[in-house]
Amino acid sequence: MANKKIIYTDNAPDPIGPYNQAVLAGDTLYISGQIAIDPFAGVIITDNITKETEQVMENLKAILEAAGMSFENVVKCSIFLDSMDDFAAVNKVYGSYFGEDAPARETVAVRTLPKNVNVEISAIAVR
Repeated sequence: MANKKIIYTDNAPDPIGPYNQAVLAGDTLYISGQIAIDPFAGVIITDNITKETEQVMENLKAILEAAGMSFENVVKCSIFLDSMDDFAAVNKVYGSYFGEDAPARETVAVRTLPKNVNVEISAIAVR
């Protein structure tokens, strides 16, 4: 695909498998699911769902910025939780990054997430 560009930044965690942080295809950016790995300390945050979600959102923000975008460009997110008991806390942090112009999204509970984290979020953004 001629219009495919890999997006990478040191300000977000390195991929932990055979994938990229994001792929820009034409004007659409597909961001891989982000978990709460602090890209500078290399540690995973799982002891506080609010801090964990904030790190996930900061990782998404760093990737958006590497592609010359912001949360205003996001049109779709997918949120994966290991427990719906965390929905309200995750939703509060997530919402603070978007305001009234929030993207489409779904939130689903799954049995287990990579590295046994509590939340993972992926996004699609358009220029």
